[in-house]
Amino acid sequence: MTPNFNPSREDFAALLEESFLQADTAEGSVIAGKVVAIEKDVAVIDIGLKTEGRVALKEFAGPNKDQVLKVGDVVEVYLERVENAMGEAVISRDKARREESWVKLEKAFENKEKVSGTIFNQVKGGYTVDLDGAVAFLPRSQVDIRPIRDIGPLMGVPQPFEILKMDRRRGNIVVSRRTVLEETRAGQRQELVSNLEEGQIIDGVVKNITDYGAFVDLGGIDGLLHVTDIAWRRVNHPTEVLTVGQTVKVKIIKINQETHRISLGMKQLQGNPWEGIEAKYPVEGKFTGRVTNITDYGAFVELEPGIEGLIHVSEMSWTKKNVHPGKILSTSQEVEVQVLEVDPVKRRISLGLKQTLANPWESFVERHPIGSVVEGEVKNKTEFGLFVGLEGDVDGMVHLSDLDWNRPGEQVIDEFKKGDVVRAVVLDVDVEKERISLGIKQVAGDPFADAGDAIRKGGVVTCEVLEVKDGGLEVKIVGSDLTTFIKRSELARDRMDQRPDRFAAGEKFDARVILFDKKARKVQVSIKALEMAEEKEAMAQYGSADSGATLGDILGAALKKSK
Repeated sequence: MTPNFNPSREDFAALLEESFLQADTAEGSVIAGKVVAIEKDVAVIDIGLKTEGRVALKEFAGPNKDQVLKVGDVVEVYLERVENAMGEAVISRDKARREESWVKLEKAFENKEKVSGTIFNQVKGGYTVDLDGAVAFLPRSQVDIRPIRDIGPLMGVPQPFEILKMDRRRGNIVVSRRTVLEETRAGQRQELVSNLEEGQIIDGVVKNITDYGAFVDLGGIDGLLHVTDIAWRRVNHPTEVLTVGQTVKVKIIKINQETHRISLGMKQLQGNPWEGIEAKYPVEGKFTGRVTNITDYGAFVELEPGIEGLIHVSEMSWTKKNVHPGKILSTSQEVEVQVLEVDPVKRRISLGLKQTLANPWESFVERHPIGSVVEGEVKNKTEFGLFVGLEGDVDGMVHLSDLDWNRPGEQVIDEFKKGDVVRAVVLDVDVEKERISLGIKQVAGDPFADAGDAIRKGGVVTCEVLEVKDGGLEVKIVGSDLTTFIKRSELARDRMDQRPDRFAAGEKFDARVILFDKKARKVQVSIKALEMAEEKEAMAQYGSADSGATLGDILGAALKKSK
């Protein structure tokens, strides 16, 4: 017979403390429990520790899946607290499943392994994913390699993800579907690229068209067909030749084994029209072509399909230097051009348009040789002269020094204005430098050249007073276009008579030429020199120094004799 056991107060306290220790150990962890009853939408679970807990049935069903629960099933739950106000344990199936998942996900994250999950909801900036109990965030940018407009087909479908970030303290998990796809795609590309070779000719479908070319699907992998490799001729935009969905035959030009980029070509399937181009289009040869494109720097001319040359803007016109090519030529215009340079290596042909037209400077000098007189309109005034528009759309320049024989050009140029029609003499034509030199003063002739032998040093000339000044007289030599200035000191031998006011404008008198330099273009005359010369001559003929006769006597005798 078993003796009665009556625990003392101390024994009871020890048992109670042990019970609390067991409870403390269990709280905050996942434990096994047995379903003892199902009441409506709640399952009653015995978790031991002489207590039961209740869990809503919905916690046993994950997103997009149901779980059938019956009495007697053993399930794992998370024990939050041993007893609540009702004397029941506070347990959770969701937290248990989440705890289990976290342990598995942390191992997968450390080992860089893929995890399976299901997209079940859309949130701001992305989507939520069920990772077997743990909820992760899938950013919108990590859904696919390319942006997806409709994610509906992906919702509720189990698929692999890669964990990008985990923070257990905050309960955050960030996953990516894109990295999985890229890895898979890289493997597929590797396999596809291994089956391709450079130089291989293959059929493809135009998948996408951009400004710089087209992407062609070669059966699971794309290749780039650059716009310059579509045809030998100039293609401004791929849409001129290709359309999306079109099947094309292409040649594999290059395969980059590291990046798996494939360069394709269509023109390489045709003969190279640039072979033997130098013999076909020799330098200085003239040909007819069609303008295909006009740019700021020139115009492209198609000589034959696949062969184009460039007329640089500087080779378009002899006279129009700062004009846009579009004002000289138009697209599709037929033009005659001359070949200036051929480079078969760079596939370039330099063409000239102006070379097929007459050189206006050559034509000008043929019609207007040096020395001829031309007429034109003043186009512009500069600090060094005038620009005059001439026949043949060319300009000539009159330098300041060629405006007037006697006055400085800086003073004379103010007498001309833009639009004036002037006459000038052609002084020089430099065809190579495209320059024409003109002279306005030469139209009236060179007064020094025209003077000839009529004026010479020591000779006597008649002068007409143009203007009386304090310092002397401005005079013109009668019978010529020469003008000069007689200083006060040269107006008379006698100092008392060296007064400019003795003379009046229009009055004429004789004077002796004391300087005449055609090269330096200088002439000087003197009344004083003439008087001294006449005195010397009279003394020599009618008297001597020891005769006792005065100059007045001698001159008086000479005058009587002359009568």
